[in-house]
Amino acid sequence: MSRVGKKPIKIPSGVKVSYAAPNVEVNGKGGKLTKKLASSIKVEVKGDEALVVNTSADPDMKSLHGLSRTLVSNMIVGVTDGYTRGLELQGVGYRAQAAGNKLTMSLGFSHPVEFPLPTGITAAVEANTKITLKGADKELLGLTAAKLRKVRPPEPYKGKGIRYTGEVITLKQGKTAGAGGGK
Repeated sequence: MSRVGKKPIKIPSGVKVSYAAPNVEVNGKGGKLTKKLASSIKVEVKGDEALVVNTSADPDMKSLHGLSRTLVSNMIVGVTDGYTRGLELQGVGYRAQAAGNKLTMSLGFSHPVEFPLPTGITAAVEANTKITLKGADKELLGLTAAKLRKVRPPEPYKGKGIRYTGEVITLKQGKTAGAGGGK
């Protein structure tokens, strides 16, 4: 049995957790999140604690026990505090603007790139090169950040592109002139 899955989840005040097999729903000031769990995973809510229980002895279902507990915990944190993910634009002339549920970026292409944000994710741009994504759903936030980074990933020679805040790009050396080739 999972050690992580055995730990009870503390439910803060103002958050409501409800379970109707196989869906768990978490409501709070940050919104409402719903997640479908495996058939053998149950969530028991008692007072201000939620306990994730595995009812199967199947090894595959045992491996989902800790994962399910972490997913429910992430949902609770998401509706109370929310999650943020930072991205940086690196390159001459690279800039971004946020307007409503859309990011417009100039990334060295012949045209500006418009990136629609999914429902529940908001973006803020500071200094034209730092993008901060915010949302209650950790999975959707990470997926959106990855799709945004994929528009122009950092290239290995100069490091230009979209990178996560704090990400270190190892640069390649490149070619050197007159290095003993040919004759």
